[in-house]
Amino acid sequence: MDTTASYRFSTRQRVILLVLLGAGFMLSVDFSILNVALPQAGAGVGLGPEGLPWITSAFALPAAGCMLLFGRLADFFGRRRLFLSGMALLAAASVLGGLANHAEVMLTARALQGVATAMAMPATMALLTTTFSEASVRARVLGLRGALLSAGFAVGALVGGALVSLLGWRAAFFINVPAVVIVLVVAPFVINESKAPERVKLDVPGAMTVTGGLLAVVYAVIERSLPAGAVGVLLLIAFGLIERRSAAPLVPIRILTRPSVAWGNYAGLVIGAMEPAMIVLTTLYVQHVLGLSPFQTGLVFGIPGVASVAAGVVAGRVIARIGYRKVLTVGLAVQGLATLPIVFLGTQTWVALVILVPALFVGFFGHVGAIVAFTVTATSGVSDEDQGLATGLSSMTGEVAVTIGTPALFAIAATQATLVNGHRLALSADVAFTLVSALLIWIGLRTRNPAATPHPSPAQTPTTQSPHPAPATP
Repeated sequence: MDTTASYRFSTRQRVILLVLLGAGFMLSVDFSILNVALPQAGAGVGLGPEGLPWITSAFALPAAGCMLLFGRLADFFGRRRLFLSGMALLAAASVLGGLANHAEVMLTARALQGVATAMAMPATMALLTTTFSEASVRARVLGLRGALLSAGFAVGALVGGALVSLLGWRAAFFINVPAVVIVLVVAPFVINESKAPERVKLDVPGAMTVTGGLLAVVYAVIERSLPAGAVGVLLLIAFGLIERRSAAPLVPIRILTRPSVAWGNYAGLVIGAMEPAMIVLTTLYVQHVLGLSPFQTGLVFGIPGVASVAAGVVAGRVIARIGYRKVLTVGLAVQGLATLPIVFLGTQTWVALVILVPALFVGFFGHVGAIVAFTVTATSGVSDEDQGLATGLSSMTGEVAVTIGTPALFAIAATQATLVNGHRLALSADVAFTLVSALLIWIGLRTRNPAATPHPSPAQTPTTQSPHPAPATP
């Protein structure tokens, strides 16, 4: 019997889904609008082309560095509490960004938005996976999440182009505020507080070293700073040593020894680094080389977004049938192969669009399918006690990927004299890295038979009927 198809959500569960998935939808819309508005926002606060990556990185740097810490704090203080606190901070940061007249103010607002996301994201995922604990239902919920995130990107691209053209880039920040207010009003009435089953101990030395190490490594990639990279590596090595000896480690080593967790998070790095970086580079390409307006740019990226919505709808069901390994690697391969035609875009607008739009359509479908499979893979087999940690780890992986991917491809593009040649070289590297990684992930996951649903871990008692969590963004 197909339990996924026969399961019906209660009214309360539907409202919870609306609140939690709606929050993710809003963040996806915001990312997409800011992507379309990137050149205008940079110009509005005095950031030149070389400073544009910082609008993305200022957000992703604290989001990546703090995600794991806040995932554990959510287990400790309460997931609903962290979710609501993060959403409130997001609203305040959005107002600050919308009022910014200087680069420093905008980048501060983006950094605060990153902290807010680090607070809300792992708490959101933990609330979803503890509310919907049955494996087949969880896969369905994650598929809905993927569909809404994809719909958010499509809606953001379409609406964002019009908003930027009519109201200016500040609308990309202000649009968050009313949505956050609705979430803050409704959520306390429908979402119960959720904590780890047993009292969680905070690993302060581990939290300090991993947060500092991630911040240093990501900063090193953005600024191409060897000293910062060396400091980051040393801190991460210290973190590993601390975790091996800690009685209550922030990241239990046993989690990282699972092939699904290790390879799932590696897949998340590839998925999250390459596709968003391609989108940012290609946004600049279509506006500066092809001469499209923000509204036209929104259409170029928004229309193919329909494919990503479709992928989000079906991915959970496909994973339940054939397993996450196939969906993950095939989706990643499709993402890479679809980027290949974009490498050869020329300077003739209509010819380029004939190539670009279908390629984005196919690529977005594969990308979102891979995202949903990554969320299932990277947290497969994790107990409820470590749910906030596991979702924080996978969410952190996505944020680290976004932070590193865009500066890395920008650095490759900067080695060329023209934007056309730089775009071509950077996306060639994107394709090669993605396809090689898909092959490695396929091989790496072969040691485990990824069944349609995760199996209980030995740590769970025989009376525990709920399967392991298996979920992960933007």
